[in-house]
Amino acid sequence: MVYAFFVSHWLLSVLFQSLFQHRYAAHRMYDMPKRTERVLHFLTFLVQGSSYLDSRAYAILHREHHAFSDTERDPHSPWQHANALTMMWRTKKRYSDYAHRRREPEPRFDGGFPEWPWLDRFADSWPTRIAFGTMYSLFYLAFATHWWQIAFMLPFHFVLGPVHGAIVNWAGHKYGYQNFDNGDKSRNTLPFDFLTMGELFQNNHHKWAASPDFAARWFEVDPGWQVLKLLAAARIVSIRTPQRAVFPEPLPKAA
Repeated sequence: MVYAFFVSHWLLSVLFQSLFQHRYAAHRMYDMPKRTERVLHFLTFLVQGSSYLDSRAYAILHREHHAFSDTERDPHSPWQHANALTMMWRTKKRYSDYAHRRREPEPRFDGGFPEWPWLDRFADSWPTRIAFGTMYSLFYLAFATHWWQIAFMLPFHFVLGPVHGAIVNWAGHKYGYQNFDNGDKSRNTLPFDFLTMGELFQNNHHKWAASPDFAARWFEVDPGWQVLKLLAAARIVSIRTPQRAVFPEPLPKAA
């Protein structure tokens, strides 16, 4: 049961990060009614729990990443850091500044993302994060069968959002192959990216930044795109940008 919980939490957390915070908040690749947006926003909070990421801060950081990819102004390029931990720490500080309004972005990176102030404040509070961490811990204490499951698996649940971001930004700009010369170091790390729901097709994504399908070649599979297609087929969302689309200018306004 512990293994099933770990895998389920990992995949659902990165799926909602990919669908809501990345493809919707940062890029607005699809549209949906405001009520549906609220439901997806709340589900993202429930799934990510203690590692919930503020949509505004995430969107601004990601747009900066595209504009300054692998340069000194990139908020999370592995080529500007000695190791993944220093990259994560710099990203955390910049994210926190945007999330708590201590820093304002360039106007071109602002706007067009979903905002739900009371939920974001509630999700970002220490009592809420500690409550989720306590629930994860109680589950492991009840069902873990070996000490190392608590020592090595449980801590991941507390910080899944940052861990997923670190994997994508470090591996996706260091390891793998390139389909396109984008003028940066972006790579496609896995041809079938089940690990991060398509986020490790970084080279393709930096070429076609507004494309809802991160795969580009016949053998590449983007699971996040498959889920998005199902949502569109069920008329829960409507795809607004075509495949192989560049980043839209100006950024679309929030609904």
